[in-house]
Amino acid sequence: MDKKTKTYIGLFLLLILAIVFYEYSKPKPLNWYPSFAKKHKIPYGTYVLRNELNTLFPSVEIEDVKIPPYIFLGDSTKQGTYVFIDNAVNFGDAEFKRILNFVERGNDVFMSTHGAIIDTLNLETESLITSNLDEKVFFKMTNKNLPSTEYSFDRGFRNQVFTEIDTLRTTVLGRTGYIDKNGERTEEGINFIKYSFGKGNMYFHTFPELFTNYYLLKENNNQHTAAVLSYLDATKTIYWDEYYKTGKTKITSPMHFLLSNPSLKWAYYSVLLGLLFFVIFEGKRKQRYIPIITPLKNQTLAFTRTIANMYYEKSEHKNIAEHKISYLLDFIRLKLRIPTNKIDATFYKYVASRSGNSIEDIEKLFDYCDQVHLKNIVTKEELLKLNTLIEDFKNSIK
Repeated sequence: MDKKTKTYIGLFLLLILAIVFYEYSKPKPLNWYPSFAKKHKIPYGTYVLRNELNTLFPSVEIEDVKIPPYIFLGDSTKQGTYVFIDNAVNFGDAEFKRILNFVERGNDVFMSTHGAIIDTLNLETESLITSNLDEKVFFKMTNKNLPSTEYSFDRGFRNQVFTEIDTLRTTVLGRTGYIDKNGERTEEGINFIKYSFGKGNMYFHTFPELFTNYYLLKENNNQHTAAVLSYLDATKTIYWDEYYKTGKTKITSPMHFLLSNPSLKWAYYSVLLGLLFFVIFEGKRKQRYIPIITPLKNQTLAFTRTIANMYYEKSEHKNIAEHKISYLLDFIRLKLRIPTNKIDATFYKYVASRSGNSIEDIEKLFDYCDQVHLKNIVTKEELLKLNTLIEDFKNSIK
């Protein structure tokens, strides 16, 4: 390897190392994915809330549920508060019926989501929309025993409000709306209710971002979150749903798992880079072997002998003689380069001069060929004589 090649390889390695260092050291972009999973520390994860639940409810057990509610609530002895927090929660009919049975027995369900199947409870929601970009959203509790502070949110989200409720069973707990730059309310609606069902209660809340890391760690918003959670029964077990979570753990493919782990990802890239260098340097050190190609065998002679033996065994001397004459003419065309479409004195002259025979011998050979060609039956002796004349002619050329 010459000095110039070594220099290029060194520069290439330095470039690769520089790229790796830059990718590893550059700040990662903020992930705004609406996960709502307890393990995620991203803005829209619920890591902070899940870890602070033990502080908010020190005297109760908090259990994470990673299976569907339909299966979990199959045990009718479960007692407590089932908490659902996600971007959207969509139950099946049988599953929602089992949740209602759970509430009817004297338990609670707390659900904070932008969308859920609650039509069977005569509850309907719609988006609260404002066309003025200068307006800001507000949230407040309606309970006079709680602080009357209004809270806001500086990120875009889908602000859902209840447009239809069952007034006999429903209690309004919170409201939301928009305030313009003059401090006047332009839109307002209900976003937090308690629905009595049987011996228990269902709490519906339409702003799940309230429980995310981003909201809790911003200013004094944690007081708003605490006020909403204060409606949970502090004497019952809290079942924290981890099944209906947008960001729940799932591995879609082995490659997804490999690239999702930074250490495994760089190990994978290092292996690919090593293979690239191996191909480059190993390809220069070794030359591809040249395969030995065995020449094709000339089967013409064997084929001819097979056909000849077939005719000979059947005593078809006439056919054999015709073939011998045809092969003779073909031999003259290929070997002596003389056309055989017209056999006359000029033909004899050319054949004699190029084969080294006399004109008389050539005339004798072709006269006998004409005699054989005109006969209907050729005897064995005549065939042998023809073969002798033809072979003597060929041998004289060789």
